[in-house]
Amino acid sequence: MIAATTRRQLLLATAASALAARGVRAEAEFPARPIRIVVGFPPGGGIDILARLMAPKMSERLGQPVIVENRPGANGQRGTLSVAQADPDGYTVLCGTMGALAVNQLLNAGRSGVDMERDFVPLSHIASLPMVLCVNSALPIGSVADLIAYAKARPRQVFFGSSGIGGLPHLCGALFNLQAGVETVHVPYSGSAPSFTDLARGQVQFDFDALAVALPFIQSGHVRMLAATEATRLKALAGVPTMRETLPEFSVANWYGMAMRAGTPPAAVARLNQEIQYALRQPDVVERADVLGLELVGTTPEKFGGLLHQEIARWAEVIRTAGIKVE
Repeated sequence: MIAATTRRQLLLATAASALAARGVRAEAEFPARPIRIVVGFPPGGGIDILARLMAPKMSERLGQPVIVENRPGANGQRGTLSVAQADPDGYTVLCGTMGALAVNQLLNAGRSGVDMERDFVPLSHIASLPMVLCVNSALPIGSVADLIAYAKARPRQVFFGSSGIGGLPHLCGALFNLQAGVETVHVPYSGSAPSFTDLARGQVQFDFDALAVALPFIQSGHVRMLAATEATRLKALAGVPTMRETLPEFSVANWYGMAMRAGTPPAAVARLNQEIQYALRQPDVVERADVLGLELVGTTPEKFGGLLHQEIARWAEVIRTAGIKVE
């Protein structure tokens, strides 16, 4: 009886050792097959272009194809859900916007079932996008202080456009209302282009969006840029004031980041982070990013995790206070 028990214990121990050895080999050999980068937006946008610029650079050193897969829908939510359901083996990467990674779960609380900090592990903050505040050029408004005074004199008669409910332009407008103590009315559109088109026509009075979106309208003379939303003046916009110069607590940066399923082996996370940072340093990637108005970043997973936590907490408060809901 003792001998039989000992034999069973030896067999179990041998099997466990073999499984552990295979696990170590698999982790050491990562990656052993193609890697997918899931982008929750259609082809052609800034985040899709950046992912496609990075993919071949990562592939060169990983020795495996890195494939970009578009899964558009619900402001990036469809792509997020697909990665949340993937195996946590390091072969599926989520590439998302600030909205997709930090805000969607707040707007869809109790419906999507996704919690970014519980269900995902951060990989890297990959880029930031300058955001600007613009007004229709026909208005007698030349500064943020002018806009605040104009809105205070016309409660609920001043309208701001956005790319849609819950997007960063909408959240910026809500934050402006809260911090400036004004009551302006949100007008959601089906994207940034129609929102700015109506701003140029005077159908809405102001709008927040990415500099790359606003620039053609500014250059046409129909739209006037008042301020940038980041905490410090941008090199490309050295003569443009920041929102903080009028509203000290107003600081917003749009960003792109990458994450993976929680439970992904640490070795895979470390290797992919290394190759992401390598890709972001390549001259042709940097050159193309400049054209797109992107500021490339590249951080450790820990630093990106800190940013994600901070942004989720911050926008949760804005959404709650402003009463923003997605029906």
